[in-house]
Amino acid sequence: MAAVPKKTSTPQAGSPADAPVEAPAETTLPVVTIEAAPTASEPVVEIQEKVRAALEKGVVESKAAFAKAKVSADQAASAFEQSFAAAKDGVVAINVKTLEALRANAEANFDFLKATLHVKSLSDLVALHGEFARKQVEAVTGQVKDIGALTQKTVADAYAPIKDQVAKSFRTAV
Repeated sequence: MAAVPKKTSTPQAGSPADAPVEAPAETTLPVVTIEAAPTASEPVVEIQEKVRAALEKGVVESKAAFAKAKVSADQAASAFEQSFAAAKDGVVAINVKTLEALRANAEANFDFLKATLHVKSLSDLVALHGEFARKQVEAVTGQVKDIGALTQKTVADAYAPIKDQVAKSFRTAV
């Protein structure tokens, strides 16, 4: 019988299928660290902080300016109230003075009428009328001076608070 050669477990050199299988060599990929992202975000954070600080500063300055404007507006309103009160008081005083003058003139006219009823001659009437006219001119002149002086005082008193407030505002602004 013929002998069949036995196969051995050792591979023969030369056949590729029989070549020993080696484990693939470990390939190391380069490690990419993303350092650019934190660097890029740092300026963004800084910009955000600067913008936030500028906005907060603007809010604080706006609040201060508003408070200052409110105080000025309150002072101006107070000055106008004082001015209107002085004008009201002055107008009341002028009206009282005018009514007193009208009453005095009306009484003088009634007295003149009573006196004319007792006149005996035309010459006495002319003399009486001349005297009445002279007294009335003097009285009306005095009344006009008094009312004019009172009017000037009223205007000055009414204008003074506004004038003082405007001067104060310009001193503050400058």
